Amino acid sequence: MKKTSLYWLLTLVALVTSSCDNYLDINANPNSAISASAQLVLPQAIVSAAGLSSSYNNYGAHFGGYMANAGGFSGFGNLLNYNLVTGDYNGLWVNTYDNLQDFKYVIDQTEGVEGQGYFNATAKIMTVLDFARLVDAFGNVPYSEALLGNAGRTPKYDDAATIYQDLVVKLDAAIAAIDAAKFPLALNSSSDPLFKGNMTTWKQFANTLKLRLLIRMSGVSALSSFVTTKFAALDKTLGFLTTDAIVNPGYIKQDGKQNPTWGTWGYTVAGALANSSRIPTQFAFGFYKGQKLTDTGRGTVIYKNFASTTAPTPINQLGNESNAPAIIASYSTWYTGTFNSASSITDALGVLKGPSMGQPIMLASEAYFLQAEAQLKGYLPGTFATSFDQGITQSFTYLYKDVTNVVGAGKNVTADVATYKTDNATSYLVNIALATTNEQRLEAIITQKYIALNMINSEEGWNEYRRTGYPKTDPAGNGYTNIASNKSNSTRPDKLPTRILYPSSEQSYNAANFKAVNQFADLIFWDPN
Repeated sequence: MKKTSLYWLLTLVALVTSSCDNYLDINANPNSAISASAQLVLPQAIVSAAGLSSSYNNYGAHFGGYMANAGGFSGFGNLLNYNLVTGDYNGLWVNTYDNLQDFKYVIDQTEGVEGQGYFNATAKIMTVLDFARLVDAFGNVPYSEALLGNAGRTPKYDDAATIYQDLVVKLDAAIAAIDAAKFPLALNSSSDPLFKGNMTTWKQFANTLKLRLLIRMSGVSALSSFVTTKFAALDKTLGFLTTDAIVNPGYIKQDGKQNPTWGTWGYTVAGALANSSRIPTQFAFGFYKGQKLTDTGRGTVIYKNFASTTAPTPINQLGNESNAPAIIASYSTWYTGTFNSASSITDALGVLKGPSMGQPIMLASEAYFLQAEAQLKGYLPGTFATSFDQGITQSFTYLYKDVTNVVGAGKNVTADVATYKTDNATSYLVNIALATTNEQRLEAIITQKYIALNMINSEEGWNEYRRTGYPKTDPAGNGYTNIASNKSNSTRPDKLPTRILYPSSEQSYNAANFKAVNQFADLIFWDPN
């Protein structure tokens, strides 16, 4: 299907699937159609989930130490001191539940219908992704009563750990349903903008999501029996993602049709800089420029003028409004292509490849680092050092790819990974064989995962920091060792918040179940700190 045709299809689906009976859907148009086929709704829902990935990345980039305010900009307010209010991040909650309602529609329309098994199973897998995002950001959330329409307008909040366990069970069921599907109508590039109908990859994606959930639960003593049992039952033969999970419905350089991350941090269709108020932190930049590690290969494709000795480099952390450099004129600091005029923005490598780039929802590098941790802890067979090295290689591979998902001319992943190891020859964070304890090995795995997720799936880096305390941060040190805002009002040793608040929409529409929480003291269930 032509790219433009697909966009019109997705727009049509967005219009015909609205309903006033769904939880959090407070707008009603009596002239809209009230039904659509699952085959039309599923691709729209997957594309919306990709847009959510961009939104969660933005949230994680601020809290997780990847992004800070540039010099000369005000209006960051609650973000700088972490004095959050319920209006902050309301969109994450509302938009995720809206997306869940789309997947619920697909599930309801296809449940038990012969030939619809693939549509049903993939919608269930994506439902797990969305609910896990909500739990990781908010903790206990509406789950069992959340998507019941009129019967669940004020849904209760379910226990987050219980939700996690049920999500694992749902992934098991989805994988089994794919295997058991009778006369299934195949997904294709039009109905599946994620894996183009490759059901083996869908199962591997589900298996990788399950691995992420189990790893995150593995430090919770009360769940040790569940985790051990589920790891023992994990399908090791099926395996996990070996390629990046990337959604691309045919993003193009047109209004409303650009890749969402490009549209947020790159350029508008007219060629204007989409955002000039954010730049990289010292903390993140230090993993490339030598303050903590040296990584010329990835640093060069991620950061504008990375190798320059004259252009301004990040010397800021979140909250620094007096000594932070301004953004380079006409450039996002995450765009490494060439800007000459509004009409001559070239495609690039790195994080911001171009308006037609696909939107990652899960990287293969993360899959390998998850395996490395599971192997380190004895949950999976195999050698953690091998998976660790594969994770680094996959990170280089994704960043070296262009908008067509092909490694750019002149880039040699193998050679540059070897250089990376040589340039950091004494660091166990890069050469894991130098680690002498399992704690150092875990630190290396999580630190490399943090680097790989930089401005791609930053929320996962933030989640893993809260779970493990890695990468190490020193709030008493300079910006190269500090994640937290220098205006933080947190009394925690790391000066960071532990979560965001339940949103204002819940105060308004679900007041009976809304709970006030403290962003410095209330923890997500997998956070030991």
